[in-house]
Amino acid sequence: MPAGTLYRGREGMWSWVAHRVTGVLIFFFLFVHVLDTALVRVSPEAYDEVVATYKTPIVALLEYGLVAAILFHALNGLRIVAVDFWAKGPRYQKQMLWSVVGIWVVLMVGALYPVLGHAVREVFGS
Repeated sequence: MPAGTLYRGREGMWSWVAHRVTGVLIFFFLFVHVLDTALVRVSPEAYDEVVATYKTPIVALLEYGLVAAILFHALNGLRIVAVDFWAKGPRYQKQMLWSVVGIWVVLMVGALYPVLGHAVREVFGS
């Protein structure tokens, strides 16, 4: 890190950054979701075309990314609540962060087939 910087580049800073980034990504998804859902009232045909574009393998990867963002944001949010409201939270925040990362990895592995199974079958056939 450059001299004089306030950031140390440790776990706490990166969890802070990841929490903000995942929050913005989730907000962006919700904004687009509301817009495309509202499209059904304007033009059902256009809505059908938009929904058809969502059935591609690339969008399946984006959905997996959305699941990753939501899971991390939720788990990290629970960690933040524990740090703020548990008397020993600040002392154990590094261990709690690594627990969040471990749980997140396990859940993401578990989400592979349900989220990406269709895309894999589409690309490689079945």
